[in-house]
Amino acid sequence: MKIKSLILLFSILLSASLSGFNPPSKPIRILVITGGHDYKVEQFNQMLSSLAPQITYQVMELPAAFEMFKPENRNKYDVLVFYHMWQTITDEQAKDFEDCIRNGKPVVALHHSICAFDDWPEYWDMIGGKYFHKPTMFNGKEYAACSYLHDLHFNVKVADKKHPVTKGVNDFPIFDETYKGYYVAKDVTPLLTTDEPSSEPVIGWAKTYGRSRIVVLQSGHDVPTFENPNFRRLLKQSIEWVSEK
Repeated sequence: MKIKSLILLFSILLSASLSGFNPPSKPIRILVITGGHDYKVEQFNQMLSSLAPQITYQVMELPAAFEMFKPENRNKYDVLVFYHMWQTITDEQAKDFEDCIRNGKPVVALHHSICAFDDWPEYWDMIGGKYFHKPTMFNGKEYAACSYLHDLHFNVKVADKKHPVTKGVNDFPIFDETYKGYYVAKDVTPLLTTDEPSSEPVIGWAKTYGRSRIVVLQSGHDVPTFENPNFRRLLKQSIEWVSEK
């Protein structure tokens, strides 16, 4: 009887293998960091829920979320998604934060996350960009205070169609907020651009920081973007790509 059962099990597994079926892998656990900026919570969470079952999420708000950068908490998630605009950080918090990312915890940073930490240049290096709220000297260049415009229709262009983040995504229209004058590091890989004059040309990029992959998507202000299928696909594929070992 046991032999017959083993033969039946083997037959089922062989048939599944030949049919191309793969057992589901563990979902990617994302920790979404918020704080310092209001947003439409329900609709934002609906977007996050749409990533299931391949991706699950937990949301934590700063400053309490600083605890999750400590070594003992880093195994509780796989990818960090930044949707914060937090400004204050202690030396100890900065050390844990930097060490967490540099040693392999990947990041997807959205929209106003590039406006965070006005007095912490290491964060600007980490994500490869910075929206300046005031005139700022950085890397030998003086940047004027940046500007923004709400509620604009503009076109997003895919700069690198071969990259895993943009795979299957064509140029698309979006209704969102633009930023003008922000810093983008020279060593990033541009993924998305726009010719909208109230925006910087590069609005999406990939880079590395230490052992971690980083993706930044400048869009993501409000509900129309949360519901945009192209943005959702970019977010999902960003999370999947940065999580690869």
